[in-house]
Amino acid sequence: MATTGTGTVRLSARDAARTAAVVVAPTLAAGVIVRRRGGMALAERYAADRRAIGLLTELRRRYGAGPLRADVAGRHFALVLRAADAVRVLEGTPDPYSPATREKRAALEQFQPHGVLISRGAERTERRALNESVLETGNQLHSLAPRLVRAVREEAGLLLRSVASDSGELAWDDFAAAWDRTVRRVVLGDGARDDTALTAVLGRLRAAANWSVAAPRRTGLREHFEERLRAHVERAEAGSLAEALAAAPAGPGLDPAGQVPHWLFAFDAAGIAAFRTLALLSTHSAQEARVRGEATAADPTEPHLMPYTRACVLESVRLWPTTPFLLREAVRETDWGGGRLPAGTEFLIYAPLFHRDAALPYADRFAPGPWLDGTARETAGLFPFSAGPGACPGEDLVLFLTSTLLAALVERHAYLPDRPGRLRPDRPLPRTLDHFGLRFAVLPRP
Repeated sequence: MATTGTGTVRLSARDAARTAAVVVAPTLAAGVIVRRRGGMALAERYAADRRAIGLLTELRRRYGAGPLRADVAGRHFALVLRAADAVRVLEGTPDPYSPATREKRAALEQFQPHGVLISRGAERTERRALNESVLETGNQLHSLAPRLVRAVREEAGLLLRSVASDSGELAWDDFAAAWDRTVRRVVLGDGARDDTALTAVLGRLRAAANWSVAAPRRTGLREHFEERLRAHVERAEAGSLAEALAAAPAGPGLDPAGQVPHWLFAFDAAGIAAFRTLALLSTHSAQEARVRGEATAADPTEPHLMPYTRACVLESVRLWPTTPFLLREAVRETDWGGGRLPAGTEFLIYAPLFHRDAALPYADRFAPGPWLDGTARETAGLFPFSAGPGACPGEDLVLFLTSTLLAALVERHAYLPDRPGRLRPDRPLPRTLDHFGLRFAVLPRP
């Protein structure tokens, strides 16, 4: 163990290398901006998150609570190992801890150079306000809810009919295609429903962003994507988020249309969370019955909140965070434990370390209850949609759409997973779950 001379603790070269190999590398291999099939399959096979949590727990025991400092190639990093410190960093967004880190900017500039997540200063403040206005942050029932319910339920119905007429099985590719159609309708309107080329081009840009540090800028491809996207945004179809964006006041330089790529990108993670939630419900009969009861308790064509179903989605993201690493970069020197960390230090918060903390009585179980009674929200270290001023502005909208989708899927159908053993309720749930590998037999209920 070594100190930096300022009272903070520095990782040894050996432990820094172990952290890079066991914690950082598997996350990068699985894909940060867009998930990779091979990387996710290997992550599940070799229990990547379990190994990462084990190493970080060991480092915390040996070095203390940290943050632990590591300097690599002239960059300063701080590994956050204590929930209270994670909260401090997230609550300190954007000053002194900016979400616009060097790595994040390099990646996201591939397809959203003016996105709020990589903006700073006054631009970030104004763009954040614009996002919150359109996405209606804090409003669990979006004002566009009637239109959104219709889009979600129509696409769910088409998906189920397609499954019934084909193999009777539901796998990720079919689910993702239906979810993408839903997202395009929600964000851009029905006129964009079948624009699969838009999603495909965005996918290519996101794939390039996975290698952003080394990959060249795909300028021509991004211009093609932006031209296609702006045609939909400028149409501002009634009942879409694009219409709400057109009606929102925006000053010069904010680039309202430039916020939309991040919505499309973030909804991809929402689809992963919904599919994993479906997998949990398929093996947890008590929770599935409550979701089904909630789905059939009201007129399905009318917007209504489903708190238990929302809690199930939140619990899915706690168990398997769709953003494993939360990153912040210090914009100025900061005090830690009697020492100081320099400006430019990048803080790494590995969410699974806190979400699966052994001190949680439900760490490795599917337990939606704590999200209903407020226990989970009051537990430091649980942040499925991040936390603080940098928390996801679309959390309420995502939870509304995914809970509506799950209700539509389970109210009249049962799902039998092809490998139920790994998600059995009488054993600890795996700490890595490859959504690409999930497959269900879909059976109509009597």
